[in-house]
Amino acid sequence: MNKLKIATAQANFSVGDLQGNFEKISKLQKDASSKNADLLILSEMAITGYPPEDLVLRPDFQDKAIKIVHDLAALTKKDTAILVGGLWREGDKIYNAAFLLDNGKIEHVICKHDLPNYGVFDEKRVFATPPIPSPVEFRGVKLGIMICEDMWNLKTAPRLSKEGAEILISLNASPLETNKQNRRVQTATITVKDSKIPLIYVNQINGQDDLVFDGGSFIMEANTDIAFQQPFWREDIAFTNWKKKDDIWTCESKQKSELPDKMTNIYEALRLGLRDYVNKNGFPGVVIGMSGGIDSALTAAIATEALGKDKVRLVMLPSKYTSKESLDDAKECADLLGIKIESIPISESVTTLEQTLADTFSGKDPDLTEENMQSRIRGLILMAISNKFGHMVLTTGNKSEMAVGYATLYGDMCGGYNILKDIYKTEVFELAKWINKRKKAIPDNIISKPPSAELRPDQKDEDSLPPYDVLDDILIRLIEKRHSSKQIAEHGYPIELVEKVANLVRFSEYKRRQSPPGVKLTDLAFGRDRRYPITSSYAL
Repeated sequence: MNKLKIATAQANFSVGDLQGNFEKISKLQKDASSKNADLLILSEMAITGYPPEDLVLRPDFQDKAIKIVHDLAALTKKDTAILVGGLWREGDKIYNAAFLLDNGKIEHVICKHDLPNYGVFDEKRVFATPPIPSPVEFRGVKLGIMICEDMWNLKTAPRLSKEGAEILISLNASPLETNKQNRRVQTATITVKDSKIPLIYVNQINGQDDLVFDGGSFIMEANTDIAFQQPFWREDIAFTNWKKKDDIWTCESKQKSELPDKMTNIYEALRLGLRDYVNKNGFPGVVIGMSGGIDSALTAAIATEALGKDKVRLVMLPSKYTSKESLDDAKECADLLGIKIESIPISESVTTLEQTLADTFSGKDPDLTEENMQSRIRGLILMAISNKFGHMVLTTGNKSEMAVGYATLYGDMCGGYNILKDIYKTEVFELAKWINKRKKAIPDNIISKPPSAELRPDQKDEDSLPPYDVLDDILIRLIEKRHSSKQIAEHGYPIELVEKVANLVRFSEYKRRQSPPGVKLTDLAFGRDRRYPITSSYAL
């Protein structure tokens, strides 16, 4: 055989929705068959959704997932073959596998050899490790099939090539991180150079808890040129024609897609992550506490784009310290978004709580306690609205605040999801300006005014924290680069300031453990990506 027509599909699969995933794959296969494709290629663990985590350990889940494999195989009796990821069981061992389905049966099972166990990946917990895979034959063509990390380890592809593979195929569930697409292409380039055969790289597109997958599937020729690039940030099925000449397979179809810039990636990741989290978990919408500040305004703007204004509820919760400026800014933001904002004053509730605690607090001066009471009353009201109407509360704290604990546990940290969790404050301002260039959604005054929690008279964030450009630079070096305080001070910062910030980060770990999930964007996000002990005497 010297000609092939291959379909590659980057699709939005849902973890645990075995029937829904089956129906989506069936529909894609029907589309591929209508265009006379020889093979449809899908992403890693498309049948189960990725990552399935400890669902894999349930025998009932295993049984149903394996049945889906057989059901899909039956579709290929006379139509397009399918290469799809899922789980496989042999004895008491469970594997992350890819299935080549053709002629109405399971022709080949290829199991993932290199199981990632770093960052957000924890596959050794649930999957067994098989031998390195060998090429498999498909209609007279030898395919070297790799599952995600098997390509990234740079060892599997050359071995497949030596064993006669003619085309490499990599099934991926590769989440977005900073500069991720460049790293994918760099890894693919090394893989192709070492193996001297073309590569088909297929990724998925969806949000799953804190992870977001951006698509961007591509085909790399044996000379390392990218012949075909699928779009980012949307589902897509592409059809490419292949021809074998002088013992080398070439993709004759050509397509280029623009590589998104940093702000586009952040915006699309937040929008997709929120949309899938809300919709896949069955929430009718979200409720956001508006402060008149930039974090809540940015959250509201992205939520409106992700879900539609009919699914976004905005609530202002003014206290006696809330300025008219903040009230006006929140109202203007709501107007720009086309959403009615409701106001629920909390001054009487604060007074009542202060009176309730008067005897208990007798002899103690007002301090941070009273400030936090305001935030916790707001959290209580937002959660009451959530309970009554079903809308999930979106928290609005950014990574800078989460890092140093500039947030109130059971107050403004109260909610179900936080899209700004992995974005530093300086990036919040940058993203707000970027959004406004596309379509005005955030009042200019919200972007330009000094940030304030407004929990006491004339309060400003910089009363408690360094300027955000300074703070964020220190935090990036401390968290993402894992520099010591001494190393950071060598960049011109007073050691006392650096140690203060480092201590705030260290002592706020217990807060972050109780914070809601949020979209992961950086190489080192808070949560399962960064696992530091709560109880620790080690100075950062």
